Amino acid sequence: MKRRLILAAPLGLAACASLLPKQKYVSTTDWPLTLPPPPMQPVNRAGPVLLVRDLSAGPGLNDQSLHTLRPDGSLEISYYNRWAVPPADATTASLAAWAEASGAFSTVVAPGSRLTADLIVEGELSEFMADIAAQQARAVLTLVVIRNADTAVATARPLAQSRITGTAPLVGTDPAELVTAQRAALANVLTQAVALLTSCAAGQGRSQGSGPNF
Repeated sequence: MKRRLILAAPLGLAACASLLPKQKYVSTTDWPLTLPPPPMQPVNRAGPVLLVRDLSAGPGLNDQSLHTLRPDGSLEISYYNRWAVPPADATTASLAAWAEASGAFSTVVAPGSRLTADLIVEGELSEFMADIAAQQARAVLTLVVIRNADTAVATARPLAQSRITGTAPLVGTDPAELVTAQRAALANVLTQAVALLTSCAAGQGRSQGSGPNF
């Protein structure tokens, strides 16, 4: 009898387990975010060298989840719909590519380049979300443009500081529509950012020295 009870126990457990609700599998989607630049313009070979430093992520933007601001003011963070790369990293890469495509700079470099930069841009992706109540997606980029020191004794000086807001219409709330609107908002903010950089580049000649940038 004891042996029969022991053998029956796994069967009883299996029967109980079959009564539990099955968890529905939800796949995770990684959405591309890096934006291709506009058509390449003729390069100004006498233009300044631009260093694009890595943009920092604003509060709550360290992860790759899509962010949606609901009408009640709560923030929805989607763990099943994510950006393929962190938004601040994608924005840094796109900003560099868009600045290069503008043709206003002789070269666009990243930290670690041995070329001496004439202009340096740094900043923060401060906001990146879809706002359902406002029916728009919004990207906010805070940038500082710095004129690099010409000599070892000179000091770098800021040329411009701007908080740039880009928006795009939000036509729906399914993931694909959220992604489309947020990508369009980011393209809007990049267009404005490049306009700021090209205005700072006007009259800034290319330096003759070379050395590592930090």
